[in-house]
Amino acid sequence: MAHDHPIQNSEVYVLTAAPHKCRPASAPPSPPTPATPCDILSSPLDNLMSLTPPEIQVGSAPFKKRLSRAVHVLGTEATALSSLTMLYETDPIARDGFNRAVDAIKRFKCERGKLVICGVGKSGHIARKLVATMNSLKIHANYLHPTEALHGDLGNVGKYDTILLITFSGKTPELLQLLPHFDSSLPMIVMTSHTSPSTCEIVKQRPATILLPAPIHESETRSFGVSAPTTSTTMALALGDALAMVISEELHPSVAAVFAKNHPGGAIGAAFKAPQRLSDLAICLADMPDLNASSSTAAHVLMAAYQSESGWARSGKDIVLPPRRIKQLKPTKMDEPAQAIKGLMVPHTQWITIPAETEVTKAIASITALRSNHGTYNDDAILAVMDDDELVGVLEVGELLA
Repeated sequence: MAHDHPIQNSEVYVLTAAPHKCRPASAPPSPPTPATPCDILSSPLDNLMSLTPPEIQVGSAPFKKRLSRAVHVLGTEATALSSLTMLYETDPIARDGFNRAVDAIKRFKCERGKLVICGVGKSGHIARKLVATMNSLKIHANYLHPTEALHGDLGNVGKYDTILLITFSGKTPELLQLLPHFDSSLPMIVMTSHTSPSTCEIVKQRPATILLPAPIHESETRSFGVSAPTTSTTMALALGDALAMVISEELHPSVAAVFAKNHPGGAIGAAFKAPQRLSDLAICLADMPDLNASSSTAAHVLMAAYQSESGWARSGKDIVLPPRRIKQLKPTKMDEPAQAIKGLMVPHTQWITIPAETEVTKAIASITALRSNHGTYNDDAILAVMDDDELVGVLEVGELLA
């Protein structure tokens, strides 16, 4: 008996309609792609080379080449800085320009004006850094982008301001375009590679501009094979720092105090918060509980020290009971009179006087040396911190050295 079954074969039939007269006939199907032999397959994934390049071994040729290149860059920029230093030590134009620049920026010390720093590209980044440095030293400064200035930001420039342009070439198009729009009464400084006013285009167009030379001893192309701003921006940065430090020292009695106030955050702020002088560490007698020496027991002393923020106690103005000695009190001594416990009370005749303005680091070095050489000044020894003849406070040697 015959059965109907589907016909199975490996042939492929392409079913298409008859070609339209306005449409080209379909191309015949592509022949099947032959299988790739197993012997030419790619290597297993675990044999593929890592995407991370191999480490350069210390002492190898690539290592030496890398370090040689780095030393060359550092040496080149150091040489340029030495040349710049010599320029400001000897060159009349550079020295006069720096002096006039300081006077121009200082003219707004009444705080009615500011320094406006302008630059494009890498010079713009240097300008922003100098603005940050100036402001941290309370020299009011703003950054002005030349293009934005032409589109409204010129309104940020006031009649008491001073303009500082940073341009290595001295003819940056964006700055030249902006130049006519600055009030001619505003002092203007240009930091540039030019060492003579006659070669700087900005000075040519505005002759009253103060020239602040920041040249390099050789071109960056000659130094490194590429004209990328490297040595030139280092010179501008260094010269800007010189301006900031000189001006801040002339404007403020204490530059460190101003900087500490304006930079409370980060590691720098933490360093300024750290005690600088012994007067910062001294414990004032007025902050210690006052005990009656003749009637107080060891228990009274312990309770008073526990309630004191500093851990100190005193009896009048001439006797102190320091924390380290109080901590050595034994439970069996609690009912004994404080005066009867040897070494608990330290009279002023046993205090070691030291000036209040002594820097903490110097005091530590001095005490450490004396302890090493003479075996004196134990941790529970008392330092009397003095401002002339007035007692500022007291301090344990161990607390100072901790």
